[in-house]
Amino acid sequence: MKVALTGIKPTGVPHIGNYVGAIRPALELAKTCKARYFIADYHALNACKDPEEIRKMTLEIAAAWLACGLNPEKVLFYKQSLVPQTFELMVILMAFTPKGLMNRAHAYKAMVQANLESGKDSDDGVNMGLYTYPVLMAADILLFDTDYVPVGSDQFQHIEMAQDIAQSFNYNYGKEYLKIPQAIAREETKTLLGLDGRKMSKSYGNTIPMFASEEELYKLVMRIKTNSQTVEEPKDPETCTIFAIYRNFATPDQTESLRRRYLAGGMSWKEAKEELFNVLNAHLTPLRERYNELISQPDDIKRILEEGSARARELAAKKIKELRQVIGVD
Repeated sequence: MKVALTGIKPTGVPHIGNYVGAIRPALELAKTCKARYFIADYHALNACKDPEEIRKMTLEIAAAWLACGLNPEKVLFYKQSLVPQTFELMVILMAFTPKGLMNRAHAYKAMVQANLESGKDSDDGVNMGLYTYPVLMAADILLFDTDYVPVGSDQFQHIEMAQDIAQSFNYNYGKEYLKIPQAIAREETKTLLGLDGRKMSKSYGNTIPMFASEEELYKLVMRIKTNSQTVEEPKDPETCTIFAIYRNFATPDQTESLRRRYLAGGMSWKEAKEELFNVLNAHLTPLRERYNELISQPDDIKRILEEGSARARELAAKKIKELRQVIGVD
C-alpha cells in the first residue's frame, strides 16, 4: 500500500470548514493507503510562543481528529516533537536546499512584501523558523517514505520544494534514497462559506465551531446572512450559503428534497436554516460527545500520542540509519 502523510498544525478547535475541507477527506485516505497523521507542534512555534497555549491547542486538535474517527490502532498518529529524527533529517536536508528556493516560499515572500509596503525593513519580524519552514515540512514528509500528501492549493508549493530537495539529494548520491512525494489535491477543497457568505475563516469571525453546543449551534445557524426574498418567491440553491453548507452534511436524497423546496417557493429563510440546523446537529452531536469525553481526559490523549510517536520513532530510526551511511556520518 502507498503511504499517505497528513500534517496537522495545532490551531485550536476546528470549525466545520476545516472538517469538510481537510479532516474528513484526510481520514478517508486510511481506506486505501497506509495512513500517517502527525501533530505539527514545532511548526506552531513560529506563530505562537506561549507554551501553555501550544499544549492546549495540541490536545484540542488531537481530540478533534480522534473524535472525527481517527483510529490510532489502525493508523499511525504521533506528535512531531516526539520524533527527533525529523530534526536530524532537517539538518541533512539544509545542505541540499538552495537559499534561493527559500526566498521563493509564498509565506516568506508575502511577509517581505507587507514589510516593504509599510516602509519597514524587508525581513522585519521574519524568524528562521518561518524562513526554513519548507525544509522542516520536507523532513516531515521524506522521513517516512511518503507517496502522497493531501494538501490545499496554498500548500502545493511546499510539496514541490520537498520534491526539489529530495531530487537534489538523490542526484548527489546517485540513487533514490529519498522517495519523491506527490501532492494530492483534496477533493473537498472547495471553500465552505461562513455565516456572512465569505470563506469560512477564524480571521473573519464567521465560523461554526465543530463542537459547539446544540444551543450555540442553533444560534449560529440562525445568524447566516440571507437576502430579502419573501417566503413565496422561489430561491436559487446554488447561490445560497445555507444550501452550500447543507449539502456537505446531508444525504443525496435530503439535498435533492431541499433543492426542490428552494425552487418551488413557499419556504422561508428561517425554515431553510432549521433544516440546516437539523442536519448539522444530527451529524455533529456524536462527534461533539466524543470530543467532550476525550478533552476531559487529557492523559488519555497524551498516551495515544506517546504510543504512536514510539512507533513513528522506530520507523524514523531505520531511515536515519540508512541516510547516515549514505552521507558518511555512520
